[in-house]
Amino acid sequence: MKISESVHKFLIYLEIEKQKSKKTLENYQHYLNRFQQFLNDDIQIESINLNTIQEYRLFLNRIKINKEQTLSKKTQNFHIIALRALLKYLARIDVPCISAEKLELGKNSTRSVEFLTTNEVNRLLAACKTNDKIGLRNRAILETLYSTGLRISELTNLNIKDIDLSRKEFMVRGKGDKPRPVFLTDRACEYIRTYLDVREDGYDPLFISFGRSGNIENMGSTAHGEQYRLKAYHIQEMVRNTALLAGLNKKVTPHTLRHSFATTLLNNGADLRSVQEMLGHASIATTQIYTHVTNKQLRNVHAKFMDQ
Repeated sequence: MKISESVHKFLIYLEIEKQKSKKTLENYQHYLNRFQQFLNDDIQIESINLNTIQEYRLFLNRIKINKEQTLSKKTQNFHIIALRALLKYLARIDVPCISAEKLELGKNSTRSVEFLTTNEVNRLLAACKTNDKIGLRNRAILETLYSTGLRISELTNLNIKDIDLSRKEFMVRGKGDKPRPVFLTDRACEYIRTYLDVREDGYDPLFISFGRSGNIENMGSTAHGEQYRLKAYHIQEMVRNTALLAGLNKKVTPHTLRHSFATTLLNNGADLRSVQEMLGHASIATTQIYTHVTNKQLRNVHAKFMDQ
């Protein structure tokens, strides 16, 4: 089987049988396209051997994404993970190929977590002015992100009907289309209500774009208002600009607020398993990245023996 055909069949398998999201499919296609770029020929999958893989890893390590920057070790591993998944699929459908088990991942540096302290979160929220509908929307977004730990894709997909402000909770579908409950603080509910009160439309999306004029009436119309749904890059830009206004000397993104949500929970005594569930992590190993910044026992030991 040619490599192009095998990739095509694999992507169909991911979409139909594994029900992978559009974004996941795009990522797999991107990584596997780079493998085909390296091969520079539509060869038979059976001809790929360990020497081919070694040369490919060297190619990934040296490739330039701009004049100075190369691929990070983490990104290189994503390419290998995609290739391993392809090989596992081919083995499953009895296509002769090199064993996926022979492809080892490179060693990653320890992942660091950027998060905001409670004081920094309060400064961020205070920097968001709420004297118009755009400001109210932005404050509602920030409160929701910090209150729930949602991924940005989960936030942008929310519809008004999804939110139960009386119960202060709702369900989302995260990675792998897995549902999980998320919970809102009283303050988050208050700002969402205030924001919705100034909405003069009947559209479905919870967070919408009002346009430069602050009005959506002049932007055309579609059923349910999908064209007004706020895009991820708009939210990223808003968070970044609000952090600058707050004078925060950190790179602040929507994911920073997700990290801040997790570290706040752990610092206040929440158990790791519960935090895993609230974040929607498939493995508790992913959640454990937060423990090195929230380990009160180590802090107490340090204080006991150093503050003498």
